[in-house]
Amino acid sequence: MRPQYFRLCLYAFSLWAAAVAWSAEPTPLLRAHAHNDYEHTRPLHDALACGFGSIEADIHLVEGRLLVAHDRKSVTPERTLEVLYLDPLRERIKQNGGRVYRQGPTVTLLVDVKTEAGATFRALHEVLRGYADILTVFRAGVVEPAAVTVVLSGNRARAEIAAQPERYVAIDGRIEDLATNSPATLVPWVSDNWQKVSTWKWTGPMPEADRAKLRELVTQAHAQGRRIRFWNTPDRPEVWQSLHAAGVDLIGTDHLPELRDFLLPFATGAR
Repeated sequence: MRPQYFRLCLYAFSLWAAAVAWSAEPTPLLRAHAHNDYEHTRPLHDALACGFGSIEADIHLVEGRLLVAHDRKSVTPERTLEVLYLDPLRERIKQNGGRVYRQGPTVTLLVDVKTEAGATFRALHEVLRGYADILTVFRAGVVEPAAVTVVLSGNRARAEIAAQPERYVAIDGRIEDLATNSPATLVPWVSDNWQKVSTWKWTGPMPEADRAKLRELVTQAHAQGRRIRFWNTPDRPEVWQSLHAAGVDLIGTDHLPELRDFLLPFATGAR
C-alpha cells in the first residue's frame, strides 16, 4: 500500500471516528440533578454519560484537603474534589472545545459543604482559583458564564461569600430567600426540603392546596430569575412527573439512566 494512500485512509477513518463520537454525545438535560453523585461507580462520568446538567458532590475539609464523601468516616485521601471532579471536567472541556457538552449549556457542580463553613469555603476558594479557566466568575454583581458554575450548599459562609469582589461560587438558597429576594447573581437557585411544602405521601392525587403552593413557589422563583429544586422526595417516575409538570427546574435522583429516559422525550420534543 502506498504511503499516500495509507495516510488518506487513516484520515478518512479519523473523520469517521470523530463523526461517531459526535453522534454519541448525550443530549444535555438541564433539569437532571445527580444526587450524591460520588456514590456511583464512576463519579461524574456516569452522570455526564446520561447528559445530566447538575452534579452534586459533598466535601469535607480534612487536613487542608477537600475530600468527597457523604460523611466524615467515609473519606479517603485519594478522593479529592480535584481528582473526582475538577480535573476530569477540565480535560473534558478541553476536548469539547470549551464546553462540558459540545456546544452545550453551562453545567452546574453543586458542592455541599459538610465541615465548618468559613474554613471550608476559604480552602475551596483557593482550589477553585486554580480552575478559573473553566468556571463561571462573579465580579461586582456581574456574571461571566463559563463551562461550569459552582453552587455552594450545606454549610455556607454566606456573608464571607457575598463580600468577595471576585468569587467562583454562587449560593444555594432556601425558600426563605424568595421572601428576602437576594440578588440572583448571589443566589441563583433555591433548594429545600419537600416537607416544607407538603406532608403528602405521594399516593393518590396531590392535594390542591399543596399543588397551588408548589406552583406559587415555582412562579416566585422564576420571577426572581432563580431555579428551584426540592430534596426528600421519593425517587420514582410518578414523582418526577408531578415535579416536572409544576415547573420545578431540577429533579434529583440516584437512578441516573431512569431519570434520563424520563426527561429525554421532553428535551427532544418527543413528548
